[in-house]
Amino acid sequence: MNRKSFLKKGLLGTGMFAASAALGHVVKNNIDELKELEILGFNHLPVEKSTIMANTILHKAGTRGHANHGWLDSKHTFSFANYYNPDRMHFGVLRVLNDDTVHPGMGFGTHPHDNMEIISIPLSGDLEHKDSMGNVAVIKHGDIQVMSAGTGIQHSEYNKNKDKEVKFLQIWVFPNKKNVTPRYDQITLNTADRHNKLQQILSPSAEDAGVWIHQDAWFHLGHFDTGKKTSYTIKRKGNGVYAFLLKGSMEINGQALEARDGYGIWDTDTIELTATADAEILLMDVPMTIG
Repeated sequence: MNRKSFLKKGLLGTGMFAASAALGHVVKNNIDELKELEILGFNHLPVEKSTIMANTILHKAGTRGHANHGWLDSKHTFSFANYYNPDRMHFGVLRVLNDDTVHPGMGFGTHPHDNMEIISIPLSGDLEHKDSMGNVAVIKHGDIQVMSAGTGIQHSEYNKNKDKEVKFLQIWVFPNKKNVTPRYDQITLNTADRHNKLQQILSPSAEDAGVWIHQDAWFHLGHFDTGKKTSYTIKRKGNGVYAFLLKGSMEINGQALEARDGYGIWDTDTIELTATADAEILLMDVPMTIG
């Protein structure tokens, strides 16, 4: 698939592209629904010169896609909207990892999604959510929000504050079950429980810690002091881990990472993490095949 086809058809059977225009304090979106993507590899469409080597992939922070709409500054780890990179389409079922900053009083107008698990992790500020199921909520640092779009949902998100930015991660994961009844959930976690250890924030089970989604995926957050080490055992055979370093510096299996770098690894059972400076990290343990 070339860039022209990407922009014309969209990428996957769930989600949206948004071209934004300010309308009052909220941004109105013109939506193009994403179409089915032919899945040809773990995390990329094949090209003649691939950056995929062995069982790891490194995405340096400065290589991400970047879109600055004035009201929204967004960094895209994987191809999204006008950013298209055939080597960076997805990592297994992890489809979108956007690092968003929304200006005071601005936001995403009402827009649709279907058949996607959508996770929001606020980093600072207050993000207000409204959806077609009647949910109205505000999420802030320490909260985790999840939507199963299923048969279809519409929602809006905007910065509740008029005097400061809101920063958050927006993550999309392919579900393992389509056309489910849409649902919304959010929880508040004790951030002290991730000091020098990994705190589970998401799993496939409503009975487990954190929020749950329709996928065999587990997410963890950790905040580590300089020199601290830990290991992580992959939860399910056939899964890989995509690590996103939020702050500081860290080594994973000897690979040095700096703030906002991403590092994917698969075909392994465990990974070893060492904080080389005070570090905050998100681990996303996800199936490497879609279906």
